[in-house]
Amino acid sequence: MVMFLYAFSNHRNAVRVVGKPDINFMGEENLFITHQNVSKLLIQNQASVSDKHKEIIDLNRLETALNSNPMVKKAQVYMSVNGVLSADIEQKQPIARVHTNASYYVDDEGQYMPLSSNYSARVPLVTGTVRKNNLNTIYTISKAINDDEFLKKHVIEIHQNADETINLKMRTFDFIVELGTLDNLEKKVNNFRAFYKKALKDKTIELYSRINLRFDSQVICTKK
Repeated sequence: MVMFLYAFSNHRNAVRVVGKPDINFMGEENLFITHQNVSKLLIQNQASVSDKHKEIIDLNRLETALNSNPMVKKAQVYMSVNGVLSADIEQKQPIARVHTNASYYVDDEGQYMPLSSNYSARVPLVTGTVRKNNLNTIYTISKAINDDEFLKKHVIEIHQNADETINLKMRTFDFIVELGTLDNLEKKVNNFRAFYKKALKDKTIELYSRINLRFDSQVICTKK
Protein backbone atom coordinates (compact mmCIF):
# COMPACT_ATOMS: atom_id res chain seq x y z
CA MET A 1 0.00 0.00 0.00
CA VAL A 2 2.83 2.39 0.90
CA MET A 3 4.59 1.64 -2.38
CA PHE A 4 1.36 2.17 -4.30
CA LEU A 5 0.71 5.54 -2.63
CA TYR A 6 4.32 6.63 -3.24
CA ALA A 7 4.13 5.68 -6.92
CA PHE A 8 0.74 7.37 -7.28
CA SER A 9 2.03 10.54 -5.63
CA ASN A 10 5.12 10.63 -7.88
CA HIS A 11 3.01 10.13 -10.99
CA ARG A 12 0.53 12.80 -10.00
CA ASN A 13 3.33 15.24 -9.23
CA ALA A 14 5.10 14.53 -12.53
CA VAL A 15 2.05 15.11 -14.68
CA ARG A 16 0.98 18.24 -12.81
CA VAL A 17 0.52 21.04 -15.37
CA VAL A 18 2.48 24.23 -14.84
CA GLY A 19 0.39 27.39 -14.82
CA LYS A 20 1.31 30.99 -15.59
CA PRO A 21 4.79 31.85 -14.23
CA ASP A 22 5.01 33.95 -11.06
CA ILE A 23 7.58 36.67 -11.79
CA ASN A 24 9.06 38.68 -8.91
CA PHE A 25 11.36 41.68 -9.36
CA MET A 26 13.74 42.25 -6.47
CA GLY A 27 14.81 45.68 -5.25
CA GLU A 28 14.12 48.70 -7.48
CA GLU A 29 10.53 49.38 -8.50
CA ASN A 30 11.49 50.92 -11.85
CA LEU A 31 11.49 48.12 -14.41
CA PHE A 32 13.96 48.15 -17.29
CA ILE A 33 12.73 44.70 -18.25
CA THR A 34 9.00 43.96 -17.94
CA HIS A 35 7.02 40.96 -16.79
CA GLN A 36 6.15 40.37 -20.44
CA ASN A 37 9.84 40.38 -21.41
CA VAL A 38 10.60 37.77 -18.75
CA SER A 39 7.67 35.63 -19.83
CA LYS A 40 9.03 35.61 -23.38
CA LEU A 41 12.39 34.44 -22.06
CA LEU A 42 10.78 31.56 -20.22
CA ILE A 43 10.75 29.48 -23.36
CA GLN A 44 11.67 25.84 -23.63
CA ASN A 45 11.91 23.90 -26.89
CA GLN A 46 10.37 26.85 -28.77
CA ALA A 47 7.18 26.69 -26.66
CA SER A 48 5.86 28.39 -23.53
CA VAL A 49 6.41 26.68 -20.21
CA SER A 50 2.76 27.25 -19.35
CA ASP A 51 0.59 24.13 -19.69
CA LYS A 52 3.66 21.88 -19.75
CA HIS A 53 3.94 18.85 -17.50
CA LYS A 54 6.08 19.62 -14.46
CA GLU A 55 8.54 16.79 -15.08
CA ILE A 56 9.68 18.12 -18.46
CA ILE A 57 10.45 21.67 -17.34
CA ASP A 58 14.22 22.28 -17.38
CA LEU A 59 14.72 24.87 -14.64
CA ASN A 60 18.46 25.25 -15.27
CA ARG A 61 17.82 26.03 -18.91
CA LEU A 62 15.21 28.66 -18.03
CA GLU A 63 17.50 30.22 -15.45
CA THR A 64 20.36 30.38 -17.97
CA ALA A 65 18.06 32.07 -20.48
CA LEU A 66 17.15 34.76 -17.96
CA ASN A 67 20.72 35.31 -16.77
CA SER A 68 21.88 35.76 -20.36
CA ASN A 69 19.68 38.82 -20.76
CA PRO A 70 21.87 41.98 -20.64
CA MET A 71 19.41 43.75 -18.32
CA VAL A 72 19.37 40.97 -15.74
CA LYS A 73 21.96 40.94 -12.97
CA LYS A 74 20.81 37.70 -11.38
CA ALA A 75 17.86 35.35 -11.84
CA GLN A 76 16.64 32.32 -9.94
CA VAL A 77 13.97 29.97 -11.26
CA TYR A 78 12.25 27.39 -9.07
CA MET A 79 9.04 25.41 -8.86
CA SER A 80 6.75 24.72 -5.93
CA VAL A 81 5.28 21.31 -5.16
CA ASN A 82 1.99 22.64 -6.52
CA GLY A 83 3.51 23.25 -9.92
CA VAL A 84 3.86 27.04 -9.63
CA LEU A 85 6.86 28.18 -11.66
CA SER A 86 8.51 31.25 -10.10
CA ALA A 87 11.31 33.53 -11.26
CA ASP A 88 13.08 36.03 -8.98
CA ILE A 89 14.74 38.75 -11.05
CA GLU A 90 17.37 41.23 -9.90
CA GLN A 91 17.92 43.89 -12.55
CA LYS A 92 21.19 45.57 -13.39
CA GLN A 93 21.46 49.10 -12.00
CA PRO A 94 22.81 51.78 -14.38
CA ILE A 95 25.09 54.51 -13.02
CA ALA A 96 25.87 56.32 -16.30
CA ARG A 97 24.48 56.59 -19.82
CA VAL A 98 26.92 56.64 -22.74
CA HIS A 99 25.82 58.89 -25.61
CA THR A 100 28.38 58.80 -28.40
CA ASN A 101 28.04 56.93 -31.70
CA ALA A 102 26.11 54.33 -29.68
CA SER A 103 23.87 54.73 -26.66
CA TYR A 104 23.85 52.37 -23.67
CA TYR A 105 24.22 52.30 -19.90
CA VAL A 106 27.18 51.38 -17.71
CA ASP A 107 25.93 49.37 -14.74
CA ASP A 108 27.12 49.36 -11.12
CA GLU A 109 29.62 46.58 -11.90
CA GLY A 110 31.16 48.37 -14.89
CA GLN A 111 29.37 46.25 -17.49
CA TYR A 112 27.46 47.14 -20.63
CA MET A 113 23.69 47.46 -20.24
CA PRO A 114 21.35 48.30 -23.14
CA LEU A 115 18.82 51.10 -23.00
CA SER A 116 15.26 50.18 -22.11
CA SER A 117 12.12 51.20 -23.97
CA ASN A 118 10.25 50.80 -20.69
CA TYR A 119 12.18 53.14 -18.39
CA SER A 120 15.01 55.70 -18.58
CA ALA A 121 17.36 56.08 -15.63
CA ARG A 122 18.31 59.53 -14.41
CA VAL A 123 22.08 59.17 -14.43
CA PRO A 124 24.99 61.30 -15.73
CA LEU A 125 25.44 61.42 -19.50
CA VAL A 126 28.80 60.22 -20.86
CA THR A 127 30.24 61.91 -23.97
CA GLY A 128 33.57 62.08 -25.77
CA THR A 129 35.84 59.18 -26.66
CA VAL A 130 34.29 56.03 -25.20
CA ARG A 131 34.85 52.40 -26.21
CA LYS A 132 32.45 49.70 -25.10
CA ASN A 133 35.31 47.25 -24.54
CA ASN A 134 37.19 49.69 -22.31
CA LEU A 135 34.87 51.22 -19.72
CA ASN A 136 37.25 51.16 -16.75
CA THR A 137 37.77 54.93 -16.47
CA ILE A 138 34.11 55.72 -17.09
CA TYR A 139 33.07 53.13 -14.51
CA THR A 140 35.49 54.48 -11.88
CA ILE A 141 34.30 58.09 -12.15
CA SER A 142 30.63 57.07 -12.53
CA LYS A 143 30.78 54.94 -9.39
CA ALA A 144 32.50 57.75 -7.49
CA ILE A 145 29.70 60.12 -8.51
CA ASN A 146 26.99 57.60 -7.70
CA ASP A 147 28.45 56.93 -4.24
CA ASP A 148 28.92 60.62 -3.33
CA GLU A 149 25.79 62.64 -2.47
CA PHE A 150 27.42 65.95 -3.41
CA LEU A 151 28.59 64.78 -6.84
CA LYS A 152 25.40 62.82 -7.50
CA LYS A 153 23.35 65.95 -6.89
CA HIS A 154 25.41 68.27 -9.09
CA VAL A 155 27.13 66.34 -11.92
CA ILE A 156 25.07 65.83 -15.09
CA GLU A 157 27.74 64.98 -17.68
CA ILE A 158 31.03 63.09 -17.82
CA HIS A 159 33.25 63.86 -20.81
CA GLN A 160 36.14 61.52 -21.55
CA ASN A 161 38.89 63.00 -23.69
CA ALA A 162 40.97 60.95 -26.13
CA ASP A 163 43.71 60.54 -23.49
CA GLU A 164 41.11 59.27 -20.96
CA THR A 165 41.27 62.42 -18.86
CA ILE A 166 37.89 63.49 -17.50
CA ASN A 167 35.88 66.71 -17.53
CA LEU A 168 32.60 67.20 -15.68
CA LYS A 169 29.60 69.43 -16.34
CA MET A 170 27.39 70.63 -13.51
CA ARG A 171 23.62 70.84 -13.20
CA THR A 172 23.34 74.43 -11.97
CA PHE A 173 26.42 76.30 -13.21
CA ASP A 174 27.96 76.33 -16.68
CA PHE A 175 31.65 75.97 -15.77
CA ILE A 176 33.70 72.90 -16.77
CA VAL A 177 35.43 70.88 -14.05
CA GLU A 178 38.74 69.48 -15.29
CA LEU A 179 39.56 66.39 -13.26
CA GLY A 180 42.39 65.22 -15.47
CA THR A 181 43.33 61.63 -14.63
CA LEU A 182 41.59 59.80 -11.82
CA ASP A 183 44.76 59.63 -9.72
CA ASN A 184 44.10 60.99 -6.20
CA LEU A 185 40.43 61.25 -7.12
CA GLU A 186 39.18 61.46 -3.55
CA LYS A 187 41.46 64.38 -2.76
CA LYS A 188 40.45 66.19 -5.96
CA VAL A 189 36.78 65.76 -5.10
CA ASN A 190 37.37 67.07 -1.58
CA ASN A 191 39.19 70.11 -3.00
CA PHE A 192 36.34 70.78 -5.40
CA ARG A 193 33.72 70.38 -2.67
CA ALA A 194 35.54 72.91 -0.48
CA PHE A 195 35.92 75.35 -3.40
CA TYR A 196 32.25 74.98 -4.38
CA LYS A 197 30.96 75.72 -0.90
CA LYS A 198 33.23 78.76 -0.44
CA ALA A 199 32.53 80.22 -3.91
CA LEU A 200 28.81 79.72 -3.40
CA LYS A 201 28.98 81.48 -0.02
CA ASP A 202 31.06 84.34 -1.49
CA LYS A 203 28.69 84.58 -4.50
CA THR A 204 31.64 84.30 -6.90
CA ILE A 205 30.85 80.88 -8.36
CA GLU A 206 29.24 82.30 -11.51
CA LEU A 207 32.42 84.21 -12.39
CA TYR A 208 34.29 81.11 -13.60
CA SER A 209 34.31 79.15 -16.86
CA ARG A 210 36.72 76.38 -15.87
CA ILE A 211 37.73 74.76 -12.59
CA ASN A 212 41.02 72.87 -12.91
CA LEU A 213 41.58 70.03 -10.41
CA ARG A 214 44.42 68.35 -12.28
CA PHE A 215 46.83 69.23 -9.48
CA ASP A 216 45.67 67.52 -6.31
CA SER A 217 47.07 70.20 -4.01
CA GLN A 218 45.24 73.20 -5.50
CA VAL A 219 42.22 74.42 -7.43
CA ILE A 220 42.92 76.68 -10.42
CA CYS A 221 39.99 78.77 -11.69
CA THR A 222 39.61 80.52 -15.03
CA LYS A 223 37.33 83.54 -15.15
CA LYS A 224 34.83 84.04 -17.95
